[in-house]
Amino acid sequence: MKSALMVAEKPSLAQNLANILSNGKCNTNKGSNSACAIHEWNGTFKNEPVRFKMTSVCGHVMSLDFTGKYNNWDKVDPIELFSCPTEKKEAMPRLRMPAFLAQEARGCDYLILWLDCDKEGENICFEVMSCVQPYMKGDVYSPQVTYRARFSAITDKDIKAAMLNLIRPNENESRSVDARQELDLRIGCAFTRFQTKYFQGRYGDLDASLISYGPCQTPTLGFCVQRHDEIQTFKPETYWVLRVTASTSEGRELPLEWKRVRSFEKDIANMFLAGIKEIKEATVINIQAKEKVKPRPAALNTVELMRVASAGLGMGPHHAMQVAERLYTQGYISYPRTETTSYPENYDLIGMLRQQQNSSKWGSDVRAIIANGINKPKKGHDAGDHPPITPMKPASESELEGDMWRIYDYVTRHFIATLSRDCKYLSTTITFQVGSETFTYTGNTLVDAGYTEIMHWQAFGKDEFVPVLNVDDILRAHDHRLVECQTSPPDYLTESEVITLMEKHGIGTDASIPVHINNICQRNYVNVGSGRRLVPTSLGVVLVHGYQKIDPELVLPTMRSAVEEQLNLIAVGRADFHAVLAHTTEIFRRKFQYFVRSIEAMDQLFEVSFSSLKTSGKALSRCGKCRRYMRYIQAKPARLHCSHCDDTYALPQNGTVRIYRELKCPLDDFELLSWSSGSKGKSFPLCPYCYNHPPFRDMKKGFGCNSCTHPTCPYGVNSTGVSGCVECDGVLVLDPSAPKWKLACNRCDVIINIFEDASRVAVCETACSACGAQLVSVEYRAERTRLPAALTDMTACLYCEPSFSALVEKHRAVSSRGGGARGRGGRARGKHRNKQPKDKMAQLAAYFV
Repeated sequence: MKSALMVAEKPSLAQNLANILSNGKCNTNKGSNSACAIHEWNGTFKNEPVRFKMTSVCGHVMSLDFTGKYNNWDKVDPIELFSCPTEKKEAMPRLRMPAFLAQEARGCDYLILWLDCDKEGENICFEVMSCVQPYMKGDVYSPQVTYRARFSAITDKDIKAAMLNLIRPNENESRSVDARQELDLRIGCAFTRFQTKYFQGRYGDLDASLISYGPCQTPTLGFCVQRHDEIQTFKPETYWVLRVTASTSEGRELPLEWKRVRSFEKDIANMFLAGIKEIKEATVINIQAKEKVKPRPAALNTVELMRVASAGLGMGPHHAMQVAERLYTQGYISYPRTETTSYPENYDLIGMLRQQQNSSKWGSDVRAIIANGINKPKKGHDAGDHPPITPMKPASESELEGDMWRIYDYVTRHFIATLSRDCKYLSTTITFQVGSETFTYTGNTLVDAGYTEIMHWQAFGKDEFVPVLNVDDILRAHDHRLVECQTSPPDYLTESEVITLMEKHGIGTDASIPVHINNICQRNYVNVGSGRRLVPTSLGVVLVHGYQKIDPELVLPTMRSAVEEQLNLIAVGRADFHAVLAHTTEIFRRKFQYFVRSIEAMDQLFEVSFSSLKTSGKALSRCGKCRRYMRYIQAKPARLHCSHCDDTYALPQNGTVRIYRELKCPLDDFELLSWSSGSKGKSFPLCPYCYNHPPFRDMKKGFGCNSCTHPTCPYGVNSTGVSGCVECDGVLVLDPSAPKWKLACNRCDVIINIFEDASRVAVCETACSACGAQLVSVEYRAERTRLPAALTDMTACLYCEPSFSALVEKHRAVSSRGGGARGRGGRARGKHRNKQPKDKMAQLAAYFV
């Protein structure tokens, strides 16, 4: 029997698809990478019996990156990033996705791809094909071997129809994604590396671990700063409005609106007031009643969903799309990434509507629409991608909680509203003559609520009072006055308004728009204020002003929209991938060179807004070179700065740094520091110099004393390591955070709590003869001892000594035993003794040691 491998984009989606295609008769087994499952069943494909295997990836299998040496910020000039080689790397190495796909594809005859039906999905199709190519029976690039399913909803009807109408993967769309990834990588990394190193080396209170540039995120920030500038430069102007009140014979007061609206000259406004002040009659000269329409919405697309989620539901667009994707994979709504606002001709609108007629929330409205006949939906825009977002099955609030229900509720109400009547109201405008001046009064009354019955937040409200009058009727005019007002500045842009601007200028796609907004928030360029308004920070404002001084095109939306047009041409096969890539890269390479030459123009703005490193932070520890105190700068990124030597030393982030017992590093005389991520996390000592300049060849930059292979240092891994870690290639090291004793891996986040209430714990020179782990010595006070026979001290193997097992987190200790056999090798006690330090200063210090 032949076999067919099917691949979906997420594990939950694979399960739903397998249940539908197998009619609920599939067998499920866990995948070798633990993240994905394999669902198997027998069926028919191409008129012959086939064994189907459905599995999934977890998003992108591969990601684009520079080759090894170009990822070193210190040794690579950023200009090289425009031409250096790139490579595809595993997007999530711990999932071992290429190996998993290869294993499942071995010996299969067909490959059927069920990735999301957008450009990113097409790109993942070709990533999967690349992984399984050597292991399939046939050529995966042959149309007889690989097929692509196109679908918009996880329903029996849609999925089975897609299986009967398989197509070919679209290589052009995949190539357009490859081009976007490469351009964003080269441009973003070059600018980001240069400006991050330049400004973090000069200023201490930027409060940003990365000063990033992005071809999409920077124009997005530009919109926010442009509005900020309009607010800051706004000068309020005083104006005057002439107000008169007219009273009907029943005593109802009508506030009249001046036809001239306002006057910016007080003397002229007073002249108008003087002309009518003594006139006590308001004569009706015209009555106009007009029926107006508040149109029902067009079908829902991604951008509108993000706008409403932000403005109406108080959800960030990034979070809203995550929620919508969960609803989609569970079959509640159709595919949430679409630019289309027009239902296809053959769309079963009545069938979808009937699904909702028993709802306790909107069932009565739906039954009324079905009884009266649906209104033909508005003709929207057909982008040719996916149908608009609609509900696919009924749900209740108890079934979907929190944000999932709120998004589902909106999607369903919007869908029902598109098939409802327009909202109609009567607008009556009565025109009055008071002396030489003309005034009006307008009142609106509801004729037909239409769609606002279901989208109640857009409801008309109460009917306004409209008096029954005729032309030439005279009302009493009184309360003539001038009201002084001032023009007000615009408010900061809301997320919803930024999304609208991004769509208008072609910045990003429906999939990437929320990512770019999320990025400028996380980079500390804007803060989300009340009403989800995006308020630029000082850093965001200075950056945009700096780009405007040097090269305004770096922050204007026109550059990116032109690039997006080129990428779209690649997607439809009308532009050459290599030509677009080479042309765009060269433009930005020249812009980058000019930017570097002109950076002082931006630096002048930074000088005004931020403090230099010398004046930032507080004194903490002594420099090993000059013996003066270095300043600890807590603002992101945390670092030490020696103003005398003009050196800056990076520190571990997102934790607390303090002096470590006033001890010094034996290699370079720098005072040791202790970094801690909190009482439930881990901590380790570090030397600021070694952390930035690893003294041994097998040490990497950014590692503390718990990874230092110095042969005799009492704080290094050779003195404090106990055994290998089972979850990675690291070593379990004694954490110095007494009295909460624990072993912590020096690579990953594995922690084993040990010997609670002990007064002293130490790692011994001797290794366990059974498992190879180092022996551990523990001491207790007599009144707190937990050792057998009331012993106060004991030395034994943490894993092999039965009386120790009760004093260790058992589930961790059992796991650690497997790694314990690597104990001595894990600590590498002997094998590093002859390795020489590679750093000049460390070599000198090592000589004296």
